[in-house]
Amino acid sequence: MSDKIIFDSNDEESSDNETESKGGSTEIIKVEDNFPESLHILPLTNRPFFPHQIIPLIIEKDLWENTVKAITNSSHNMLGLLLVKKDNIDNLKPNNFYKVGTVCRLHRIVQTDDKLQVVIEGLQRFRVTKWRTSGRPFIVRPKYYPEIPHDDVEEIKPYVLAVINTIKELLPLNPLYNEELKIFLQRSSPEEPSPLADFAASLTTANKSELQSILGSMNILKRLEKVLILLNKELQQAQAQVEIRRQVEEKMEKNQREFFLREQLKVIQKELGIEKDDRTAEIDKFRTRLKKLTVPKSAQKSIDEELEKMSMLEMGSPEYAVTRNYLDWLTLLPWGKFSKDKLSISRARKVLARDHEGLEDVKNRIIEFLAVGKLKGSINGTILLLVGPPGVGKTSIGRSVAEAIGRSFFRFSVGGIHDDAEIKGHRRTYIGAMPGKFIQAMKDVKYANPVIMLDEIDKISSSYRGDPASALLEVLDPEQNVDFLDHYLDVRFDLSKVLFICTANQTDTIPTPLLDRMEMIKLSGYLASEKLQIAKKHLVKRQLNRTGLKIKQLPFTDKVLLRIIEEYARDAGVRSLEKNIATIARKAALKLLEDKKSVVKITADELDKFLGKPLFENEKSIKGIGV
Repeated sequence: MSDKIIFDSNDEESSDNETESKGGSTEIIKVEDNFPESLHILPLTNRPFFPHQIIPLIIEKDLWENTVKAITNSSHNMLGLLLVKKDNIDNLKPNNFYKVGTVCRLHRIVQTDDKLQVVIEGLQRFRVTKWRTSGRPFIVRPKYYPEIPHDDVEEIKPYVLAVINTIKELLPLNPLYNEELKIFLQRSSPEEPSPLADFAASLTTANKSELQSILGSMNILKRLEKVLILLNKELQQAQAQVEIRRQVEEKMEKNQREFFLREQLKVIQKELGIEKDDRTAEIDKFRTRLKKLTVPKSAQKSIDEELEKMSMLEMGSPEYAVTRNYLDWLTLLPWGKFSKDKLSISRARKVLARDHEGLEDVKNRIIEFLAVGKLKGSINGTILLLVGPPGVGKTSIGRSVAEAIGRSFFRFSVGGIHDDAEIKGHRRTYIGAMPGKFIQAMKDVKYANPVIMLDEIDKISSSYRGDPASALLEVLDPEQNVDFLDHYLDVRFDLSKVLFICTANQTDTIPTPLLDRMEMIKLSGYLASEKLQIAKKHLVKRQLNRTGLKIKQLPFTDKVLLRIIEEYARDAGVRSLEKNIATIARKAALKLLEDKKSVVKITADELDKFLGKPLFENEKSIKGIGV
């Protein structure tokens, strides 16, 4: 047992603990003969224990077994229950306890491996006047507070009735209260104010400090006032819970009702053609799109079948989503929509001259091609193949052709494609299926006669997944692409009005059947003088814009550009030339910031400071006859 120690009993409860108001006693109540002068204490952590309650209490065996043995060995089997101010009871000290508690009688003990379950009956209040021990087992000297009848019955009666009425209102809201009320009525009368107040407080879910305040109120009138406040809070909470439960039930009933009404609405809509729910709104959207298009009969039949199928499907089903996406693709394609060609020879010359320097043979060949198209009335059924080394402007020429004739332009690279589904689409049976590249192009450009560029057609490959080159035969052959069949759409789409332009670095790797269907135009490369003009008109401006510089901050002279062309960029195209200009621009930007200059001047002699040692040397001409 711990050393004995005595503490002052200054109480933290309300001031009415020691003094009774009207009808109460101001004298110290003597200890009754049947109550012990010392009490063993057990702690409570969640809420205080009120007189007239009977509850089972579960406690830790290793912590409180000695205390329970001491109680059972006593002649009175009594103990005190005190609420602790903190939840952790491992290292309790006397100052961790509230001063007012309930003296109880121990009725029964059930032992398990590590727990003790005791049945306890609350008798009356007590206050700690002295602590006889400072640790387990806790023993105190108590001062008991037996129930004192209130002198003025008429004064207290309204409070009693108010408590009873509030409890009556609570009973229908929480079925658990009914069982507790039955137990209370078996042991007490509702006309007795003190037991009624304690019972009402025990019903509430108030926090521990509020309940401890009621336990510490010895004045019955003030205790009833506090209990009424807690009961009203409890009533409001219970009413709010009932309202929430009612709203949830109403929502569930509403959802069920809406389901049945929706099913009835389907039948009514089917009979009378009345609209609109989300499904019919989407169907209307698809039909509105179709009114602006000229859809072939074969495709229209498939669309109508899918629309009818969609109207019968549940919106939450996976098949509904698949059908909706399929119809979305079908109705977004430009069926019968064509842009008007601008077959003006003078316009084409201006566009090509503006965008490209040199390449006169290529320009003339394209102008001839457009002239033939103007005489025929259309340029359909022709496939151009631009062949040349990298960087000579094959892709930009295709874009210029599209602008010259006033058509939309779509480009994609077929280099590295090894699955023919990229060309002809995936079948709808697969999850995440999509149309092929050409149908995607039709949807993006919104016209059925764009210019489509197939870049790097010489790098197309085949695998176990299929042969894309063979799939391209159907696309590029004018005799077949009028009825092009995409696996995803499963309806035929006319690609015969599309102008196809292909690019390649060489023709050796292009399959012969594919090459035979193309009209080849070769781009040999640029002369040094042509590269100089391209650099002055296009490359320098573009790279200065990308680095945030202005022309006056980094002027390029013709002499500097010619030296770059001759000693650093002798490829057929202008890519190396542009890369070297970009390198100079980056280093000049750094130099401007570090040296805090406004202009960086470059001379031909200082070029190696920016680009390093020249890659090529100019050959000197030697007089005489060479072998």
